[in-house]
Amino acid sequence: MKKMSLRARVLTGAVAVAALGAGTLGAVSASADTGAGQPGQAPAAVRADASDRNLTQSTGLTAEAATKAAQAALDAARKAGQHVSVAVVDRDGITRVLLKGDGAGPQSAESAERKAFTAVSWNAPTSELVKRLATTPNLKDIPGTLFLGGGAPVQAKGAPIAAVGVAGAPSGDLDEQFAQAGVAALGK
Repeated sequence: MKKMSLRARVLTGAVAVAALGAGTLGAVSASADTGAGQPGQAPAAVRADASDRNLTQSTGLTAEAATKAAQAALDAARKAGQHVSVAVVDRDGITRVLLKGDGAGPQSAESAERKAFTAVSWNAPTSELVKRLATTPNLKDIPGTLFLGGGAPVQAKGAPIAAVGVAGAPSGDLDEQFAQAGVAALGK
């Protein structure tokens, strides 16, 4: 066996001590008491119940319902011979479902998402929002929005909870007709 230099032995020993120390510290940390119930220490978690005024409740579509709406919109477009993409967003404008139909253009998926985002943001069909641009043209500068027909909000008790956006048909009127078919499917 080859003899190790003093430097190599010191370095090897230091590595071994560090590894042993890390393992011991990890084991102690993993089994440490949370301190809950001990005087002077914060509890591990704070409890809150539904009656707490700091909480809010929201309503949203289930994944199944969002998929149903998207598929109904895509089916309506397909029946009309149109190649579109369909997006369903939640109340916060986050995409829940995105279906890019066969033959839909590359821009259609993002456009559908932006139309849905716009509809849920203002709780109005995007065709109606296009009319507001005449008096407030800077609305179009809000990030993530698209003021073209094709977005339809989904409401519960008059409040927006989601939206369906469709893009890819030759006109915003057709896109919005398909989006409305998606919203209507939720009532069936």
